[in-house]
Amino acid sequence: MSGVGEPANVHASAIVVGTTGLVFLGPSGSGKSARALACLAEAHALGLFSALVADDQILVRTAGGVVLAEAPAAIAGRIERRGTGLLAMPYLKTAVVHLVVLCALPGTAERLPEPPEPVMLAGVGPLPALHAGGETATLAMVAACRPDLLRL
Repeated sequence: MSGVGEPANVHASAIVVGTTGLVFLGPSGSGKSARALACLAEAHALGLFSALVADDQILVRTAGGVVLAEAPAAIAGRIERRGTGLLAMPYLKTAVVHLVVLCALPGTAERLPEPPEPVMLAGVGPLPALHAGGETATLAMVAACRPDLLRL
C-alpha cells in the first residue's frame, strides 16, 4: 500500500454509511455527487448513520495500513446537486475508505461488465471496487453487491 505522507488530490466524492467509507470515482458528469446524495438519503431514511466526507475532490493517503479520504478545507461540508447548486451539510473531515464505486457517463455503462479489478487512487490502495451501472448507485445496490463490505 503506497501513499504514505502528503495526501493526493483525487477527483471523486466520498461518504460514510454506518462505518463503511465509500468513494464514488468517475469522469465529470458521471453522477458521482448524485449517487453519493442518493446513498446518504437512503441511509437517513433507514435511520443509519451517514455523512458526507467530501464532494468533487478528496485527499487520499494511508495511515496505519488503511486508506483515508479527507475533505479539502476549501470545500468541506458542501456537495453539488446538479441544477440546484451547492448544498451545505454535516461532514466528517476524515474517513477510512472500504469500497470504490465506479461511475460511468450516461449511456456508456456495460450491461454485464466483468468484475472490476481493485482500484488505486492516485497511487493509494488497492481498494475493492464495484461498477455503479447505469442507474443511480443506491445503498441497496451496494449492500446487495458487496454485503461483506457494508458495515452498518
